[in-house]
Amino acid sequence: MYTLRLTAAAALLACGALPDAFAQNAPTPPDSAASAPPARPAARSGEQLKRVEISGTASDESIRKASTASKIVVTREEIEKFGDSTLGEVLKRLPGVTTGGRPGRGGDIRMRGMGGGYTQILVNGERMPPGFSLDQLPPEQVERIEVLRAPTAEYGTRAVAGTINVVLREALKKRLNEFRAGFATERGQVSPGIGWSRNDNFGEGHAYNLTVNAMQMKRIDDVVNDTLTHTVASNTDSLLTSRGRSEEDRKALNLTGRVQFKLSATDSLAIQPFIVSSKSTSNSALLQTTTPTPNPRPNGFYDQADTDGDTRFNMARLNAQWQSRLSSDTRVEARAGIGRARAESHTLRQERLAGAATRLQEDTSNSRDSNWSALAKLSHNLGNDHALVTGFEAEGTQRDQNRVTLVNGLPQAGLDDFGDDLDASTTRYAAYAQDEWNVGKQWDFYAGARWEGITTRSRAASYDARNRSSVFTPLAHARYKLDERGRDMIRASLTRSYRSPQLQDLIARPTINSQVPHQANTPDRAGNPDLKPELATGLEIGYEHYLSKGGLLSANLFARRITNLMRTVTALETVPWSSTPRWVARPQNIGKASTAGLELEARFRLDEYFAEALPINVRSNFSFFTSKVDGIPGPNNHIDGQPKATANLGADYRLRSLPLTLGASLNWTPSTTIQQTLITESTASRKAVLDAFALWAINTEQSLRVSATNLSAMDYFSGTFINTGDQVITSRSGGPSYVQWQVRWEMKI
Repeated sequence: MYTLRLTAAAALLACGALPDAFAQNAPTPPDSAASAPPARPAARSGEQLKRVEISGTASDESIRKASTASKIVVTREEIEKFGDSTLGEVLKRLPGVTTGGRPGRGGDIRMRGMGGGYTQILVNGERMPPGFSLDQLPPEQVERIEVLRAPTAEYGTRAVAGTINVVLREALKKRLNEFRAGFATERGQVSPGIGWSRNDNFGEGHAYNLTVNAMQMKRIDDVVNDTLTHTVASNTDSLLTSRGRSEEDRKALNLTGRVQFKLSATDSLAIQPFIVSSKSTSNSALLQTTTPTPNPRPNGFYDQADTDGDTRFNMARLNAQWQSRLSSDTRVEARAGIGRARAESHTLRQERLAGAATRLQEDTSNSRDSNWSALAKLSHNLGNDHALVTGFEAEGTQRDQNRVTLVNGLPQAGLDDFGDDLDASTTRYAAYAQDEWNVGKQWDFYAGARWEGITTRSRAASYDARNRSSVFTPLAHARYKLDERGRDMIRASLTRSYRSPQLQDLIARPTINSQVPHQANTPDRAGNPDLKPELATGLEIGYEHYLSKGGLLSANLFARRITNLMRTVTALETVPWSSTPRWVARPQNIGKASTAGLELEARFRLDEYFAEALPINVRSNFSFFTSKVDGIPGPNNHIDGQPKATANLGADYRLRSLPLTLGASLNWTPSTTIQQTLITESTASRKAVLDAFALWAINTEQSLRVSATNLSAMDYFSGTFINTGDQVITSRSGGPSYVQWQVRWEMKI
């Protein structure tokens, strides 16, 4: 333990600092574990409450200090610093956060390196409908990003790795009329974008915000796919290579708003619309070579494939939130929301052999999603620095999907029994209570409990599947100030959380892979209606030291023990959609797993340690992870997609002689090798992403920002190694990544 303390201290002193724009706030009155509880009458707690309430003036440092549970907030200043085009590019600089996929191309967002739904993603405290991703949300529309390392009763416990809550622009008391225009360029493709935000007051105590963004994104990617198959019985090898290029052109329009009405001295009402509309077209051309050429050639063999596709996605959501202070000690809140989303896609794939058309596959999908949510919450001050919050939540989603696959103009063989139409629905109910109290001047405690019940049902022509589950998750957090000023503190959390199956994981309708030859690396995919949710028991211990000039040094240890681990398993099955056995990949509960890690972060001004140094803001974080899946052979039997470490190092400085701010940031993730099942191993390349920006303040109202993303452009590949006993298959896919330059002009009127 002594060695561990020395190691952590040395790493903290060696690393730089996180941006000085971290803050903490919540889209609705925050959960007690995340900030001070509401309506505390005592003088000391009242003073603390002023530092935590949504006032627009509380500093990031004071808000973070006041949180009982460990949590980070990225403010508007930090979001716009590098001019990032996606939220994933913003989030990758946070401790322990990684993104999947090729650099500069977005991808799923993971905390603690844990992919596959372990991170709870919220927008304004709510889950978004299927088909929506954070990449569809422009950073210009975001007010702040809240990162909770440990679950809380109010935010929900579907957060084994943690929670990321994206808060959209809010109606503020200060006026704002801001316009942005700019463009990005990559490989000669120009992607323009414009945005406008307006905050203002109207009437007596009323306020509104409106933010509109329009953009076009053009991308060109080189595609490289290689598959080497070794057949054990004949001791022969077959190499399948694909080389080609893909292009995408996406246009999007986003609108968010908030209208805040002051109904009385104690009551307020907020209306929040949220609209997303996008359209994209894509095409790809691949040349395929098989060495040696099979003789005879199997049915469906081809050497060229051209694919054209177009998609549309439209989503609209309306939320209403009412708050009332019933007395000096009691506050009540009610919130409700409704939403609709529609996604349409059409793909045409033409395969050729020696220039002659052979197989034409046409896929058409049309899905309609409707969703609703409701929340009621009561906050009551019990006196003596003691507050209680209770609440009830409900939400539901309904998906109606029609999917048609035609091969040479005829329905795809094998799917007749499933039909073209699919209905699926999910209903969730939750109740929670949380209690926070202060003991003396240095101790804060939080205790909470949450129950959730989830029912999922999917129906098609040949089946009607239903899945029901419920989880009970107790929670406890504590904070101890080593000094009365709170410059040094220790946090600890003991929690229970869970990961529920995604709707698509439960739907039994298969997706047939037409790749020839059909083998273990090109399986069909199907759901599993009998999946159970994962349960995780977690422990967090953290230390924070606040520096005199607004910096921070911290270390956080975490551990999770997971049961009912879900993982996609590929196996040879006898299936109703084929007369011969097929390789099928479907999710299963495979047993238990454990993961642990150490997260170090620091931010400071350089003149904090060197008196003659320039006031450069230095920031960095280092995170180390380990995990083990029971029943899977080592040494790489880790949680899916989890790297061994991740790190960020960056700095920015505002010149004294010129109205110019310069900054740079380096993000690093090592290569990974994961033993997923008894027969399958996956790999991913390392990432080293260098970003930089320059901000010229033309005057007090105008500025010009130039930024570069992925200056260290590297090749990126992911791959699999499969040993079925009869075959050994090694495959990889990916290609180069590219530098993206951006120029943006901003004007405040």
